[in-house]
Amino acid sequence: MGSYDFREIETKWQRSWEERGIYVADEQGTRPKFYCLEMFPYPSGRLHMGHVRNYSIGDVVARFFRMNGYNVLHPMGWDAFGLPAENAAIKRGVHPADWTYDNISYMRGQLKRLGISYDWDREVATCSPDYYRWTQWLFLLFYKRGLAYKASAKVNWCPGCQTVLANEQVVDGGCWRCHSRVEQKELEQWFLRITAYAERLLEDLDKLPDWPERVKVMQRNWIGKSEGAEVSFQVHRAGGP
Repeated sequence: MGSYDFREIETKWQRSWEERGIYVADEQGTRPKFYCLEMFPYPSGRLHMGHVRNYSIGDVVARFFRMNGYNVLHPMGWDAFGLPAENAAIKRGVHPADWTYDNISYMRGQLKRLGISYDWDREVATCSPDYYRWTQWLFLLFYKRGLAYKASAKVNWCPGCQTVLANEQVVDGGCWRCHSRVEQKELEQWFLRITAYAERLLEDLDKLPDWPERVKVMQRNWIGKSEGAEVSFQVHRAGGP
């Protein structure tokens, strides 16, 4: 038996799949539809095995439904708008746009070499004006409806990265990127008044019978509705009533 020349064989068939558009979703089709979406990666460098694990699982799901007669929409995009990309660009002395789009190009090539069944006609990048014009439109709509407001609150501040960190980005009191000691800092910031929809969000979870119960519990905890309680205590002074 001859050796398996994976570079030649896989490149040949991946090119054939792309030319025939076998992963392109058919908007006008009559087959039942299935939407498969994995979280978008940060284009901050290169794909690693954690990405491969995540996206290969999504690919298995998409292929399963496609082989069972579904019209599958399986898109890919890039979570590319934020301070991590700017900090990485500053560190390397390049423009953030150059750094981000170069990474997107490289990572796109990696995903294509993996043969994952994405509909690349649906690709989006959140740093593109064609995309973020809609997030800006939504924010202005929230603001006009009284759902976006400014307030002061404490945040996790990394003095090394000069940026705010989410709780899950703080590991043993340090920044997950540069390991600087994280500080609690009071900053004025924008909030969205999701509490105005807490009851509706909680009630509508019951309309999702196919969701795993553990996922719905996580959502309820994230919504975090709390009615609270008011308690009065009678205090007696020492030596008196």
